[in-house]
Amino acid sequence: MTPNAASAPSGPSRRTFLASTAVATAAVAGGMPLLAACGASDSGSGGGSSAGKGAQKLLPAYVAGSVVTPDIPSKNGSAIGFTGKLDLATLKTSVPKKLGKGGKVTVMAPFWGSPPKQDNPYYDAMNDMIGVDVQWQNQDGNTYDQKLGAVLASSDVPDVVVIPNWNMGGKIATAIISKFADLGPYLSGDRVKDYPNLAAIPTDAWRRCIFGGKLRGLPMPSSYVTNIVPLYRKDIFDKEGYEVPRSAVEFLSLAKEITNAKAKRWACMDMKWTAWQMFSVLSGSEKPLGWNLVDGKLVNRIETDEYLEALEWTRKLFAAGVVHPDAMLGKNAPDAGPKFAAGEFLIYPNDISQWWSRTAEQATQNPDYKIWGMDVYGHDGGDPQVWAEQPAGIFAFVNKKASESVVRDVLAVANTTAAPYGTKEYMATNYGVEGTHYTVKDGVPTKTTRGNNEVINAYVMIASPAATIAHPDFPDVAKAQVEWQQRMGSFTRKSSFFGQMIIEPSRYTNLMDDFETLEDDITRGRKKISDMQQAVAEWKSKGGDKLRDWYQKLLDDNGSSAS
Repeated sequence: MTPNAASAPSGPSRRTFLASTAVATAAVAGGMPLLAACGASDSGSGGGSSAGKGAQKLLPAYVAGSVVTPDIPSKNGSAIGFTGKLDLATLKTSVPKKLGKGGKVTVMAPFWGSPPKQDNPYYDAMNDMIGVDVQWQNQDGNTYDQKLGAVLASSDVPDVVVIPNWNMGGKIATAIISKFADLGPYLSGDRVKDYPNLAAIPTDAWRRCIFGGKLRGLPMPSSYVTNIVPLYRKDIFDKEGYEVPRSAVEFLSLAKEITNAKAKRWACMDMKWTAWQMFSVLSGSEKPLGWNLVDGKLVNRIETDEYLEALEWTRKLFAAGVVHPDAMLGKNAPDAGPKFAAGEFLIYPNDISQWWSRTAEQATQNPDYKIWGMDVYGHDGGDPQVWAEQPAGIFAFVNKKASESVVRDVLAVANTTAAPYGTKEYMATNYGVEGTHYTVKDGVPTKTTRGNNEVINAYVMIASPAATIAHPDFPDVAKAQVEWQQRMGSFTRKSSFFGQMIIEPSRYTNLMDDFETLEDDITRGRKKISDMQQAVAEWKSKGGDKLRDWYQKLLDDNGSSAS
């Protein structure tokens, strides 16, 4: 079996979560406008921000954990890192006594794959350790929107509902405030100290949990440093004498040198995600979608010269024939592992988790194989300016009708699942039962077939520790991943809305739906840059300018998060 090293490289954003689980791919009863008590509303159409002036008092006090000391501390927004072997005999205990009172808690969560039966050794062991009978209602993650809609519109809402940020569109978002409990009486300020592992979750992640002027969510924290790395075949680079390029011009020149279509070798896959970084394009992966205050004016990423320049550079790569033909057809890196291993292309941008997973895939069959991460560089060869991502993207909510005993049991679960790497609770949450779900040899845990089938998509989504990277089987990769984040973090800037949970008024929900398709059409030569300029003009007239005014009111009311 391939080793399954413990890793939470940047606590899943949508792209991170889907990549790590190998997955690429209705109306809700309303309630009051989401977040309205904490920011702007829009004539009853919903929307708002978690950054209201009273938000600070809602946040749990931060108390750094002291049970385990990482080998590499967080720096510049990076994950923490562990580079040593795993010794089960020296694992720490972060939850010295059961906090659960033996109650039953039902949890609905998205699941990718075939969910295990409720009665399995992993669930049983976790429930016994916590002292809570957690009953899972797993739902297909690919159609989770529809299931959320039906459940939240009904009167039969489970005790806990996990909602990723990407499922908060439309009326699902507005239902959160009417359906879920205020956790402030249990967690705000010093109250969180009853749950030490929750107290060690970074404040930025908790800020994303404020809805309707109340602390309602339990977070899965992320590093705010970009999780998209330009990954490359270092072994082939070293053999051929290729040097990592330090500018957009150097990249194109090297790409032409690498490419030999007759020999079935191309330089790269679609490099659009790296282009955003090189040209300092505002992040557009999660709301707020690319808004920032620039020279006193609120602008969207699609209105900037940098956005067009990044598209033009990516178009040049396609036009030069240096991009693998699969990318022209819309097939990209998540499905391209075998071709990357075969050397059909040497560079692709993807989630940082693939740095380890691709390494582990090839470890036994291709010992010379070495994947590594390029530093992001400015397009002109200077230092880059990279934009921060949001510090949490998946949340668990507790039913507003839940009794205090149920809420306490849920928090007991969360305090266990948020235990740090190097603890018994972390191993139980992420690996299951030794001998049944995993074995350890030479300090490296390896999941069994049963472990791969049962210890997935579950307890980690109730709450998780601060972003952590640890690969006992490949400690050099773990070290390199954290150091990459630290270097990129030194060039990372926070936008005006960093860390805020933004829910736009529902009438703007689909305003930008067609832009990604147009981006891909332009980079592949099917459309022109002028088509994007026309689309931006239409976006402004169809609601973009009004949406700008809405965001401006958020800034006026709540101030900027920029740094």
